Amino acid sequence: MSSIKHYTLIASMVLAGWALTATAEETSEVAAAQKVVDDAVATLQNFATDSTQGWYRDNVTKAKAVFIVPRLGKGGFILGGSGGRGVAMVKNPDTGEWSQPAFYTTGSASIGFQFGAQESEAIFLLMTEDGMSALMGTKFQIGADGSVAAGPVGVGAQAATVDVLSFKRSVGIFGGVSAEGTVIQPDFKRNDAYYGQSTSASQILLKNGVYNANAVALVDKLSAAAASR
Repeated sequence: MSSIKHYTLIASMVLAGWALTATAEETSEVAAAQKVVDDAVATLQNFATDSTQGWYRDNVTKAKAVFIVPRLGKGGFILGGSGGRGVAMVKNPDTGEWSQPAFYTTGSASIGFQFGAQESEAIFLLMTEDGMSALMGTKFQIGADGSVAAGPVGVGAQAATVDVLSFKRSVGIFGGVSAEGTVIQPDFKRNDAYYGQSTSASQILLKNGVYNANAVALVDKLSAAAASR
């Protein structure tokens, strides 16, 4: 075998190996994204049936957008704080239909956000245009870019005066979660992988530019939760 053919063969093998690795990584990313979507469906179901989450159910009908974090745990995102991955969805003001999910990461070093090592579920309701617009940026820091109130359990409140209402649910502990200082950022890699193309949060949430049939169950569950009662 000539040296040229030899090096060509090696180069081809390297490229093939790189392509297989890239495909495996993308497949893994899609599977991880789908797990978040499936967990978000379960979170919505848990909040819908929890007798202590009446205030959440009253206000989700008025929300312009939601951010669902199925597993919010201490550590792993910002040292000493709390973090997780979740999905955001926006309601079309004309049709009332909900968008496909966009993937985000969230984390905070705020003491108020640290509710122990226990894993929790959290739902953030974006109640104003300002709150929803901030979600379209590269980084949304609640408290700095939008006002926030922790949702109390089973009581009414004036929701119209704040940009974000936050709710937490965990085993044995129920109540609102202080979200002051929470940072929410788009997960670009996961969004691209899940929809099979380069995309942005605004394309997913506002322009209906992409679609994944595996997210239908989540869209349907949120539509049912947010239907006027």
